[in-house]
Amino acid sequence: MDNIARIKELIEILNKASDAYYNDRDEIMSNYEWDEMYDELTRLEAETGYIDPDSPTNKTGAEETTPAANRETHEYPALSLAKSKDVNVIRKWAGDRALWLSWKMDGLTLVLTYDNGSLTKIMTRGNGTTGSNITYFADYIKGFPKTISDKGHLVVRGEAVISYTDFNTINSMIDNPDEQYANPRNLVSGTLGLDISRAKEVEERCVTFNAFTLVHMDEDILSWGSRMDYLKNMGFNVVDKEATDSEHLQETIDKWTAIVRSGKMDIPVDGLVVTFDDTEYASTGSVTGHHATNAGMAFKWQDTEAETTLDHIEWSCAAFAISPVAVFDPVSLEGTTVTRASLCNISEMKRLGIGADRATALTVIKSNMIIPKCVKADAHGTSFIIPDKCPVCGAPTEIVTSEKTKTETLHCTNPDCTAKHIQKYTRFVSKTGMDIDGLSIRTLMRFINEGYITDFADIYGISAYKEKIIELDGFGEKSFANLIASVDKSRHKSPENFIYALCIPMIGLDAAKKLIAHYGTAGFFIKVLSYEINDKTRIAELVSKTLNIVIQPEDEAFAAINTDTGFEEVDGIGQERSAAIVKWISEQKNSALLQKLLGIIELEKKEKAGEKTGSCAGLTFVITGDVHSFKNRDEFKAYVEAQGGHVAGSVSGKTNYLVNNDINSTSSKNTKAKSLGVEIITEDIFIEKFGI
Repeated sequence: MDNIARIKELIEILNKASDAYYNDRDEIMSNYEWDEMYDELTRLEAETGYIDPDSPTNKTGAEETTPAANRETHEYPALSLAKSKDVNVIRKWAGDRALWLSWKMDGLTLVLTYDNGSLTKIMTRGNGTTGSNITYFADYIKGFPKTISDKGHLVVRGEAVISYTDFNTINSMIDNPDEQYANPRNLVSGTLGLDISRAKEVEERCVTFNAFTLVHMDEDILSWGSRMDYLKNMGFNVVDKEATDSEHLQETIDKWTAIVRSGKMDIPVDGLVVTFDDTEYASTGSVTGHHATNAGMAFKWQDTEAETTLDHIEWSCAAFAISPVAVFDPVSLEGTTVTRASLCNISEMKRLGIGADRATALTVIKSNMIIPKCVKADAHGTSFIIPDKCPVCGAPTEIVTSEKTKTETLHCTNPDCTAKHIQKYTRFVSKTGMDIDGLSIRTLMRFINEGYITDFADIYGISAYKEKIIELDGFGEKSFANLIASVDKSRHKSPENFIYALCIPMIGLDAAKKLIAHYGTAGFFIKVLSYEINDKTRIAELVSKTLNIVIQPEDEAFAAINTDTGFEEVDGIGQERSAAIVKWISEQKNSALLQKLLGIIELEKKEKAGEKTGSCAGLTFVITGDVHSFKNRDEFKAYVEAQGGHVAGSVSGKTNYLVNNDINSTSSKNTKAKSLGVEIITEDIFIEKFGI
């Protein structure tokens, strides 16, 4: 094959992979493979002088698939950065000028425009020349203010990202494997491509904006660093930054690289950005393809690879699939010893040519210095064996082929398999639930696969597996001790957080607060248990133990319980939520679990709330936008509730006031409030009416 033919072949492969990465839910090749092909393409283009208009070296990336009706031309073209894995190349580019180093976040680039102190437009980068107008999501994306002190024309560019923690939680709650997302960047792209009718999902997925450059401002601030400080002072999330120069660039890069290597980064990054502090100089220079030569350079980490041999394949049960894991002879990668790497699915094993025995030679990398990944294999003709039983519950397995991508994955056929309910365990240990540090989704899955956890109550017996756990990758005596301390601390909890942690359908923290306010701790659990247990003495024992008090079957708390009705008598619960609670406790496995937990957990005793008093008593508020007198919206909400009021998430006919410091906003909440005749007030007016 001649060079031109190879160039065309590489362009077709890379563009297809980019489209899958930016717009699909499945990746069709690793970043390592993509970078290898991209570097080969760059070299061939330089040698031949032939550059096809469709070449990825001539584009900002694949264009997001968004409705054509939303497409608009950027005021300032959103060009991409040239990149290099060689620090010396960047030094030569930088010369002796003052520099800044910041993260190259792996999300979706957005451009925000402000006029006269108000946000007027949000656009995606698109193809760099045109993007999609998604201003309708302004109330649902975090990280930027809706109003600012600068009254001129301001254009800010930044990256919308979703943290690894939120990504794992969201993915684990998607039942259909075909609907799961390949990576956080993919999830951000899919989320911001949703229709406005699904705006609440954008908010729930915690999409956060991080400004990385101030494209235009009317004021005369020429320093990039000072511009970023200016944005931060106005309330923007901005990327972390550090001043440096060519002489100290390697040292600075090494320091930031160590942060990524530590595995403590929760925000996805795929490199570093080197920027000139002199924004006037940065705006000069030429444009090559879609790269502005002086706008900045991206430093990409060189994946370090190691050769090893396969020992065996483990099959690890995750939320909705049983994934193959290669266990191999120890190798050193990025300063750590690695013995395991995910093989993703059956299709990936076939593509790599993974074998079943030690004859299989493997090439392993740490993708972005974090996640071990097999990128090459030489199986010498051997084949792997697909298990016919689930490693967690022993039920039969089945191979499922995705209709969209034709990817083959292995699944457990048992709907009650513990591993299929990982999202419930994630909720149980979350800060809003039992607040148990050290039990990430990955650790939970490992403990479930090892058989240490089969229900929530087993978490409180995890110390029995100490000797086995401290031998696991990532664990040791200290981390195990910290985990046990966190587990023990969670034994003492408020009833509202405990109810949330139980994962009762449709019952979140707000609903739990309403239930406890109406019944008190003792009254609620006596009523719940009474649906499944006919023995009042047994109920009294359980509630007495968890509250550390003595309750008798003849006490008033029992006399007030009526199981002929549900929980719809509680203001804000309604028939649907009431039915969900009754159905949940009526399932024997849930009743048994609750009884086990009440024998382990000590709950705070709270009495029934009396008649609501306070300046907000009986009123329902919706709070949107930024606040300035309160620390944040959570503090604002807490004040309203302390004053007897209720804070709802959306405007309805029951809303008394919408609090929005931008009264004239055309946001969906303002529009709906006006259509329903709901009064819109600012935070200052709220304070005048209801105090602080």
